[in-house]
Amino acid sequence: MKKYIIINGTMGAGKSITGRRTAELLGRAAFIEGDFVIEMFPHIDYNETKSMQKDNILHMSGNYYNFDKCDSIVLSWIMSENTVKEIISGLSDFNFQIYNFVLTCSEETLTNRWKKDNINDWRNDENLNMAINMLDDFNKRTDCILIDTSDLSVDKVVEKIIRRIHTF
Repeated sequence: MKKYIIINGTMGAGKSITGRRTAELLGRAAFIEGDFVIEMFPHIDYNETKSMQKDNILHMSGNYYNFDKCDSIVLSWIMSENTVKEIISGLSDFNFQIYNFVLTCSEETLTNRWKKDNINDWRNDENLNMAINMLDDFNKRTDCILIDTSDLSVDKVVEKIIRRIHTF
């Protein structure tokens, strides 16, 4: 059975790098970065593009499901509980074993990561405050496997995810 791994969490929790590395280590795996399934110039607010993003994610997932050289799909995206349910519901026509992870971290860790990452111009104080405010909501999630990345390297987080996938 093909695996579908959802990696969710606030901005700066490590979703993208963890998702990419998880796909690389699993092998025969596709990586879908939810933020990049639609790019508009100039940037269009997420609320206006969310349904297109979900549609694109589900379309890509179906294509990878039907591709015989792909055994796993890793999706990295910031999602509410409702959005996760919609994605999972949209996958119901496929025979996936679905794993839902949320990456979280302490406010201090998030702030330190944010300040070190000066590559992305959206890493500003306004978005940092938004990410910090989202931490509490993600820490309370019950629809997932929570992983606190505060004191873990990316490799250790990936190791936890892969170990969990292989124990089911």
